[in-house]
Amino acid sequence: SNRSVSCAARAERTKPHGAMKRIFGAKKDVAPPPTLSDAGAKVDSRVAGLDEKIKALEIELSGYKEKMKKARGPAAKTLRQRAMAVLKRKKMYEQQRDQLAGQAFNIEQTNFAIDSVKDTLTTVDAMKAASKTLKTEFKKVNIDKIEDLQDDLADMMEDMNEVQDALGRSYDVGEDVDEADLDAELDALGDELELGDELGDATADATPAYLQPAEPTLPEQPTTVPAAPEPAAAQGVDEFGLPVAQGA
Repeated sequence: SNRSVSCAARAERTKPHGAMKRIFGAKKDVAPPPTLSDAGAKVDSRVAGLDEKIKALEIELSGYKEKMKKARGPAAKTLRQRAMAVLKRKKMYEQQRDQLAGQAFNIEQTNFAIDSVKDTLTTVDAMKAASKTLKTEFKKVNIDKIEDLQDDLADMMEDMNEVQDALGRSYDVGEDVDEADLDAELDALGDELELGDELGDATADATPAYLQPAEPTLPEQPTTVPAAPEPAAAQGVDEFGLPVAQGA
């Protein structure tokens, strides 16, 4: 009997978990909460649907307006009542649309604030990393070595200036030049310049004939009046220049 009890207990322990799930129920997966983007998309979809309904009612109102222009009596009253009902529905949809538009605006503002906070955190993290990198790199900089380098460069530049001064020094040039020497030198230069100008003018006048431009040769203007031609009979020729017979 003890053996049968132990077997029953073992069988009870080895039952599949499906029976426990059927008795107590399984744990359901919890859906993630909706995001602001999902909520905004849903609200925008509802606003678009209301806009379509409002547009359709406006078209219907326009139709009633055209019909009421032609209707008279009870028909006009009936059309007016229908148009009033359509107008009430239109006003209701417009009110709902305005409420949803306000919700959409709040969602967009909240989403913008969240994005701004995320961008701020990203900027702060980047600045922290940059500060850490700057500290690490700055430790590699030795101020004393930089100052020594600047001193060495200044010394070398001074040495180079001394070398340039030494190379630019003049040799065997007397320095005993006074104001009188300067005036004499300037006077001599002035005489040379005037002589050069005179020689230049004379050279310009003495241009060879073969280099001078040729002038056109024109006939001399007559000073006397030419004599009038003698008559043809006096010259022994006719008007055509043929000799005239003496007997004629």
